[in-house]
Amino acid sequence: MHSEPSPGRLDGRVALVTGATRGLGLAVARRLAAAGATVHLNYAHREQDAAAAVAALAGLPGRVVAARADVTDPAGPAALLERIGERDGRLDILVHNVSSLHPMAPGEPDPAGVHADLATALDPLLHTAGTLAALMPAGGRIIAVSSIGARAVVPRYLAGGVAKAALESLVRYLAVGFAARDIAVNAVSTAKLAKGGEPTPQERAMAERSPSGRLTVPDDVAGVVELLCRPEAGWIRGQTITVDGGQGLLAP
Repeated sequence: MHSEPSPGRLDGRVALVTGATRGLGLAVARRLAAAGATVHLNYAHREQDAAAAVAALAGLPGRVVAARADVTDPAGPAALLERIGERDGRLDILVHNVSSLHPMAPGEPDPAGVHADLATALDPLLHTAGTLAALMPAGGRIIAVSSIGARAVVPRYLAGGVAKAALESLVRYLAVGFAARDIAVNAVSTAKLAKGGEPTPQERAMAERSPSGRLTVPDDVAGVVELLCRPEAGWIRGQTITVDGGQGLLAP
């Protein structure tokens, strides 16, 4: 059973979710809009997906706005934040959900792929730290989406794992840097997500091994993101919270 969003808990807040038109990003956007926030759904290219996402969230208490920008472009995140500032005058919540993946074996690293995944993980925050400090009021939240691949070896995930490990480190440093402004910076991490449809044999085996009897779904993670955005979570700083139903507790 999933927890329900708390209507009105985020009334008046302005949020930006990157990579928000499907999967986990869309689940996070739904949670925040259901709690009353104005949510900017970032996407890079696919207008049709953005329109479908906005339509899917219509009728929720919070206003939903499609926000096109390629946040992997060095100029993209700053331009996006500038438009949000002009429109809403502030940004209370940033959820950095965008990632890239260049599969490679642990013993066969491709430097170009590793650097590309590192740039996707780090640059949207590195290039906007100053802008965020000016745009985000006290009580703001910056939440990054990580992966268990940051701390455990996942097959063919060398580049992604290195990038997520660096992201978690950046979260800790930014948490210290933004603390004096009363802005909380944290990360959420999860294992493989069930994305609907018929599960593969591997997914069935993973679900059977989980102490909770199923794989994590996007709304599980989105619920924790929403919790971190509430006032009661303001004293959580620089943490990476694992959302996997206890799967990571088991010995290999």
